[in-house]
Amino acid sequence: MSVVVSLTDLTNQAFWMAGLALVALVLAGWRKPARPTARTHRRDPIVRRPWEPIGIAETTTSLYKRPSLLRRIWAVVAGSGLAIVIGAVLAIVVAFGTAALVITLTDLLKQ
Repeated sequence: MSVVVSLTDLTNQAFWMAGLALVALVLAGWRKPARPTARTHRRDPIVRRPWEPIGIAETTTSLYKRPSLLRRIWAVVAGSGLAIVIGAVLAIVVAFGTAALVITLTDLLKQ
């Protein structure tokens, strides 16, 4: 089974997809906002609060306390476990992609 797509067809499809994506972005920008803004009439003064300084409270805080040994060990174990799981998933994805590429190329060589 052979499927042949010309370069012109592929280019036209890419342009259509890009154009439809732009239309979708424009239409998404025209939607009504979740919180409507208050409309102010021209030449009406904008009501503002009088400016007042804000006080700053200076308080003391406790010094940095290092995490316990158990917490640090748990962080290393959890991080290692996540790295192993992510690495395994990535290896599976790369293996399937490589297998698909090899199968496709060998099918092309057989033709």
